[in-house]
Amino acid sequence: MMKTYKITVIFISVLFWISCDTDQLEQNNPTQLSPETFFKNEAQVRASVNAVYASLQTIGSYSRNYYYMMDNMGHDNTANIQQEANKIIFLDFSFDASSELVRAFWDSEFRGVNKANFVIDNADRINEIPNSLLSQEMKDKYIGEAKFLRALYYFNLVTRFGDVPLITTIPEGGQGLPRTASEEVYAQIIADLKDASQTLLPKTEEENGRATRGAAYAFLGKVYLYQENYAEAMNAFENVYGKYALAENYFDNFKEETEHGPESIFAVEYDESMPNGAFWNSDVNGEGGNESSLRGQSYGMFDWFNAYPSDELRAEFEENDPRFDESFYTVGDTYAGGVITEISLDRPAGWRKYQNYYKRTNENLQSGINMNVIRYADVLLMMAEASNELGNQAQAIGYINEVRDRVDMPLLQNGLSQDEVFQAIVHERRVELAGEQVRFPDLVRWGLAEQELGKYGYQEGIHNFFPIPEVELNTNDSINSGDQNPGY
Repeated sequence: MMKTYKITVIFISVLFWISCDTDQLEQNNPTQLSPETFFKNEAQVRASVNAVYASLQTIGSYSRNYYYMMDNMGHDNTANIQQEANKIIFLDFSFDASSELVRAFWDSEFRGVNKANFVIDNADRINEIPNSLLSQEMKDKYIGEAKFLRALYYFNLVTRFGDVPLITTIPEGGQGLPRTASEEVYAQIIADLKDASQTLLPKTEEENGRATRGAAYAFLGKVYLYQENYAEAMNAFENVYGKYALAENYFDNFKEETEHGPESIFAVEYDESMPNGAFWNSDVNGEGGNESSLRGQSYGMFDWFNAYPSDELRAEFEENDPRFDESFYTVGDTYAGGVITEISLDRPAGWRKYQNYYKRTNENLQSGINMNVIRYADVLLMMAEASNELGNQAQAIGYINEVRDRVDMPLLQNGLSQDEVFQAIVHERRVELAGEQVRFPDLVRWGLAEQELGKYGYQEGIHNFFPIPEVELNTNDSINSGDQNPGY
């Protein structure tokens, strides 16, 4: 199976040259390649864009820390005794500015921004490449990929930290930069996604793993939804609706062999057959072979088993919802090793989603299963939410029913009130997207986080955002303790 953007990643000196902290952005190494000598052909442009993708695959981001932080805060997870203390603190909201996971997430996303800026800053040089070597359509496409990824990194930053430095070019000096109002950050995200939606290729014409036109529109709709601009959200989603389809088998979304199916819109790519020797060196830099996730090993009930699905999450499923059995393992289920007779620590269930137990008895240290960032079921439920807020309950119910019908669950009947439809959306998003890192941001944007998570330590006005990392306060002369998020 082709994992496209990793196959042609060239980890030459340009990758190191464009990887740096937000307070160390000066590009001044005279021994490395420069933009003037680098952007001469498609292979070089492609390598620079592939380096932007590589920042998704760090320990600080999707390959390890992100799923722990988000699943723990949303209480899709409960920790087993072996889960490390630096991750347990996200269950009880006791993390602070010294958290290494928060620091690594901040750095990973900003390094991704910086790599994207390197490509976008050199758009003129890319456009100077003769069309005989690289067509204008492909030039625009590669620049669009960089803009899509910059938007994704900034969306992760603004939703988790609020106001963050907005950096859209490589600074000439190494000075730190101040925080920018989140409204300006969102405006840049929207501008980037609008540009990307006009230049990226549709999924049917693009290689697996790369950003597509549908991904740009889906993410644009999501951004508008987070801003409660429901009409614009629907306009964006309409460019996705009907161009994707729900996978016939729900579990196909979480298997390696079927991961680029009709429901996949954008995912972080992994492949165990690719080099992974630099995994433990990839806290934030994404350099070297780093092509696998630790998600299977981390949650695997026959392996590290650091976490298991929470009682509240399992209780949310309706009776006979097949997504329960396709999300979790319980005693009596079968896997590659036979029938499960017990689960370690007498836990009631273990995760099935994103686990390799359907084909092997134990996880390897790394997993090659892609991590979904956005899939079509998510878009349908966001369309339901936007329609409901715009007063069209019948349309909203129709979108919800598309998701339920895929798994043969009873369809909702028309005539529900706006609040009843909203409660149906809250339920459906939790069971459909369980363990996919959406529960916590959903609760925050709906204003339900304190109601649902207050018993675990969540405080409204504090835990809506992460703290600005301590190291950033200590090294960035434009951000100090007075700029810290409230409560930290």
